[in-house]
Amino acid sequence: MMTWFFPFAFLVGAILVFMGLGLPVAFAFFVTNILGMYLFFGGTTGVIQMVANFSDAVSTYALAPLPMFLVMGSLYFRSGLGERVIYALDLAIGNLKGRLSYVVLAAGAVFAALSGSSLANAGMMGSLMAPEMLKRNYKPHMAFGPILGAGSLAVVIPPSSLGVLLGSLAQIDVGALLIAGVVPGLVLFVMYCALIFVQTTIDPEAAPQYEVVQTSGMVKLKAVLFNIIPMSVLVFMVVGTIILGIATPTESAALGCAGVAALLIVYRKFSWAVVWKSLDDAVKVTGMTFLIISASTTFSQVFAFSGASNGFIQFITGFDMGPYGILLMMIVVILVLGMFMDQVSMMLITLPLFMPIAAQYGFENVWFGLLLLLAYEVGFTTPPFGMLLFVMLGVAPKGTSLKTMALAAAPYIGLTLFTILLIVIFPQLALFLPSLIQR
Repeated sequence: MMTWFFPFAFLVGAILVFMGLGLPVAFAFFVTNILGMYLFFGGTTGVIQMVANFSDAVSTYALAPLPMFLVMGSLYFRSGLGERVIYALDLAIGNLKGRLSYVVLAAGAVFAALSGSSLANAGMMGSLMAPEMLKRNYKPHMAFGPILGAGSLAVVIPPSSLGVLLGSLAQIDVGALLIAGVVPGLVLFVMYCALIFVQTTIDPEAAPQYEVVQTSGMVKLKAVLFNIIPMSVLVFMVVGTIILGIATPTESAALGCAGVAALLIVYRKFSWAVVWKSLDDAVKVTGMTFLIISASTTFSQVFAFSGASNGFIQFITGFDMGPYGILLMMIVVILVLGMFMDQVSMMLITLPLFMPIAAQYGFENVWFGLLLLLAYEVGFTTPPFGMLLFVMLGVAPKGTSLKTMALAAAPYIGLTLFTILLIVIFPQLALFLPSLIQR
């Protein structure tokens, strides 16, 4: 046991210590890699190998959609097109109980299919909708909960930037993994809507109805035609073309960027300042992502070469837990880590451990990848360090506590965990659409 336990404890422990000291994720991995290379690869030869890994790690074709999806989402948010969608949905939904909560969810689902970023999604919806909902005397769980739920939809509804990263790191077909999230994403959306219905039925004062200016059916139709239909076409260009096998994820990302640019021109929102800021956003995120991927590739090699990976797999498979017991254990590990780490850090630490175990038990790659993606999503909204909670605290009224935000997120977390269970019981929820592409 000691032959693998020392390198395992050293590598994982070093990562946690360096991140605990406040070192950025990528650099924490780089420092650990250098130390590991010296210990297990034989000095400077290992460090040279690490440098040689850089170009191979980031020249993967599967990563090509990432910067374009980021540009597309940034153009969409920075241009103000999202506000037009919210306006149209607000008119179309009418005077339902909890109408603004439904507006948030519907707009969040649309934005998820255009941005791929949970943080951008929650940030926009929080700044635009949370003040209005609180002004209308919505209780905190009705104001913040739907925004947190809508934000997390961007993790599974394509184009998910976290999905592209996971697929690249775990060597899973990125297109299949993105499309696998469509049905579970829609299931989550329906369950979130049902949750709002139940909450407003039990406690009507949680989302008080207020007088809405009556508009004619023609005005509503015009708002939908001019603001929602173009976005639907854009969603089809990104998601539908992959499902139908017309385009690869890279091609669909390029189509999406072209589509957003065309809409900016049509709506007279185009400006070089917006384009420049969007490119700047994408370059910053892509640069850090590529650094992380380079570090992760080397970390996986050190992990395997030192014997830690093989030893850990043999240790885990030695327990008579069965495949579903092992799967449950992996999900629980991610949920616990999600309380203290961001998603990328969790991914980098767990994927080198979990993917070989999944292969050992014969788990289908896309199915398993989606389960991990949903588990990582829960980490976005779990205290004390859930990123979406802090995004929402940034736009919430002064004095709003983390406890208030966590309680608002709790039922949405529960529904996400229930969705994981549904996918385990009914794998075709995840695999049906990818199977159409592969025919």
